[in-house]
Amino acid sequence: MSRARYTRRLPAAALVAGLALAVSACGGGSTDSAAAPAASASSAQLDPNMDLSKQSITISVWPGYTPEDLPKRVKDKLKTDLKVTLHDTNEIIMGKLTAGADTGLDVAFVSGQYAQALNEAGLLEPIHPELIPNLANLYPEAKELSYDKGNVFSVPYTWGTTGICYRSDLVKTEPTSWNDILNPPDEAKKKVTMMTTERWLALPAVKALGLSVNTKSDEDLAKVKAKLLEAKPNLLRYDDVDFGKRLTSGEAVMVEAWDGWCPTSEKNIKFVVPKEGSDLWVDTMVVLKSSKNKEAAHAFINFILDPEIHGWAAENILYKVPNKAAMDKLPKDLVEKNVPLQMTPSQLLAGESIIDLGEDSTKFTRLATEVQAAK
Repeated sequence: MSRARYTRRLPAAALVAGLALAVSACGGGSTDSAAAPAASASSAQLDPNMDLSKQSITISVWPGYTPEDLPKRVKDKLKTDLKVTLHDTNEIIMGKLTAGADTGLDVAFVSGQYAQALNEAGLLEPIHPELIPNLANLYPEAKELSYDKGNVFSVPYTWGTTGICYRSDLVKTEPTSWNDILNPPDEAKKKVTMMTTERWLALPAVKALGLSVNTKSDEDLAKVKAKLLEAKPNLLRYDDVDFGKRLTSGEAVMVEAWDGWCPTSEKNIKFVVPKEGSDLWVDTMVVLKSSKNKEAAHAFINFILDPEIHGWAAENILYKVPNKAAMDKLPKDLVEKNVPLQMTPSQLLAGESIIDLGEDSTKFTRLATEVQAAK
């Protein structure tokens, strides 16, 4: 079994430029050089009986996030040629999609708040449910996502939450609160990591202070910054990628982690959602309004929602998928060994969805930059 290694965000220096593009998209205004968004297709214009061998699909997705033989599987099932292009982060694909040029993409994988921003910029084709009968495989809760209720412009691919991943054999008291990360006990000082990604870097302090993950308040964010700066002297480092390895080796004893990346199948490593609550993150599939292969794009999403295909993500990435039929087919021993896979949709929806904040997103960019740069 392999585990995908991708990150939702760039290092801070590149992050600022990428986010600026995303914010431009959120404002809904095209630059002078940008082409006007294409018109949406009506249901009457789409042919559910289209000969898909006459269309092809190009998708953009994170490395390792879909099966390596996906083009062959799609060709065998849909008779459609599939080209897979890769993006390392949300910002990279957002930069391409909002630059104004025709990317040639039909389907993109992006996190929920970025799908929201693309839709507000008029770049997404509405989802045509009549072309995706496998939407029926989704949990009912997957249609209640705050950034896109009813899956109007996006279809969820994976979902999860963020919590504390820790070594139960190396801490005297097992953590229950974000304050255990922010103000660790003596045995954990300098052995704690927090994420670099701006919204997740802020998350422990935001929740410990009882605030919304989507706060735009300058007063709130000043409090968050102060709390993060107080925590910094006790950190080992900020880390979005290798925190699991550091925990396994014992270099770290407690880390902020996305659930699927906490290696709970290893002895003495556990995961907990702090008592103050956490987030709900979702990675989605969207159809570009500029797609010239909309029937095939919808057929591709329908193919992904097949339990046999969608279950690949849970088995190989260890992220939960919002597909009941796929989750029900998972091997029992896999679920037993990986505790985060046992979380129910209702438990996930108890977390607060991260939504796009438009121009106010720069406040979190500035916060993350200033906190990480502080001595």
